[in-house]
Amino acid sequence: MAHFEGIQWASKQMRYLLNTKKQELLESDAKVYAVSRSVHYGLFLAFEGIRFFCEKNAKGKLVIIFLNWHKNLERFQRGIAFNLGSEQQTIVPTIPELVEMFIDYFRAPEMQPFLNEMAEKSAQGYLRPFTIDEDQSIGVTFPANPAIRAVVCRYDQYLGEPFTGVVIPNMVRAIGINQTGCLKLGVNYLMSVKAVDAAKKILPGAASALFLDDMVHLPLDARKITEWDSSCCLIALQDGTVVKIPESNLILPSITIQGVTALLRQKGVTVVERDFSYGELIERTRANQIVAICSVGTAGILNRCDQLLLIDQNNQPLTTQKANKFADIYAILGEMKSTYWQIFQGKYPVPAGMQLYQYEL
Repeated sequence: MAHFEGIQWASKQMRYLLNTKKQELLESDAKVYAVSRSVHYGLFLAFEGIRFFCEKNAKGKLVIIFLNWHKNLERFQRGIAFNLGSEQQTIVPTIPELVEMFIDYFRAPEMQPFLNEMAEKSAQGYLRPFTIDEDQSIGVTFPANPAIRAVVCRYDQYLGEPFTGVVIPNMVRAIGINQTGCLKLGVNYLMSVKAVDAAKKILPGAASALFLDDMVHLPLDARKITEWDSSCCLIALQDGTVVKIPESNLILPSITIQGVTALLRQKGVTVVERDFSYGELIERTRANQIVAICSVGTAGILNRCDQLLLIDQNNQPLTTQKANKFADIYAILGEMKSTYWQIFQGKYPVPAGMQLYQYEL
């Protein structure tokens, strides 16, 4: 199963109370009430994953660098708003408020040793803000004391290559009509973990599961590819074209996939945004017309699936898509992972349409 490798946590986490706008640092293992709406009913559980790089500038000052993080913040803001009632919308933080609270967290003296070590190691950084109801209550209502918490870590790798996957047609990650698939909510990611567990029962060693849409009343081959269990999907074809699944209420608007596709277009690769049915995936796999199906997300950036098992409604194998490692587009996709990270490090120019943010601490 996909997981973070070599993870190290900062010693402090941040808490920001939305009602009072009070911000403070807590211990990294600070708890929440066992009796809470968030714990028992999954209310006010939104989160975000934000990649960052930490280095020292010519003045010896620590600098935190983000790429397109305004999109992360906008997505997190939408998740917060979704989890609050109509009368609570006035306490949803603005984007400038979110920027200020997170940069203040990084600037805390207690965070400096960890960030200095990160800079020395040129490590991959991950900011994980999440929401919780700090009130002690089991009531089925909107949170009375909503708060944002945030933790910071560094890590070596997430998912990686080669990995195997399984299409799981009998499970649905999100329901489009509820408009939850486009948000990072805890309720979605339980299904992600369950889907990977189901995939491993079908194919031991499977690391990821590929979801279809929620149109379960349609014939199986008419349903559309949506996402991997915890990342978005790119499909590379033998003609060198890369297909990006369109965003919808079922698809998380991935910040990383927007950057990766910008890099691909800059290299002259044709990126087509369109629906891709399961029937087309089956046909093209049998005709050897697919080079690779990629997992794209914040933590892993881009990883190419080595083998993807396609199954029917009864969990019986239909065919297996195997990566064509000799195709030119396969190599180009492999370069995207390091190139994307090099933008953070200042080793590769920022493509048009992307924005780098730097904050001196």
